[in-house]
Amino acid sequence: HCEEYEWIDGNTYDESNNTATFTLTNSLGCDSIVTLDLTILESSSSFTSASACDSYLWNDSLYTESGLKTFNTTNVAGCDSIARVFLTINESTSGIDTQIHCDEYTWIDGITYTESTNSVTDTLLNALGCDSVVTLDLTINYSDSTFSDTTVCDVFVWGDSTYTQSGVYTH
Repeated sequence: HCEEYEWIDGNTYDESNNTATFTLTNSLGCDSIVTLDLTILESSSSFTSASACDSYLWNDSLYTESGLKTFNTTNVAGCDSIARVFLTINESTSGIDTQIHCDEYTWIDGITYTESTNSVTDTLLNALGCDSVVTLDLTINYSDSTFSDTTVCDVFVWGDSTYTQSGVYTH
């Protein structure tokens, strides 16, 4: 029996016993001595704590919220077995990284982008150790360039600069 056993003598035994006896009267009116041969088996229990990101699968159950979870079953001795886990569910996060740059931009993934995009993602770890999915919302503005071939006498003023020699100048 598990944990305890109440025998015909009215006593409750919580330990194994092979010495208890009880006298009955048999069908012929004679004494019949019964000896108890009792093995007490122990129930079992366990407690642990665990943490997971978003969900936790334990004993065929999927948990998505933190708290104390209990699982009742039978141990190898055939007695009750109660397992408990204190579960901490941490949440994954996501966010958008909005960027506006000229001509090109090198993002956290190490790739240099030369076109606007809003579909690139990268997965990092947040402060809780769970996934943090970041989406790049990138706008690339392109620089303008023109080339002018100009001939002038003596002095050429362009923007805030004054030029007195022939050459290729960038502004």
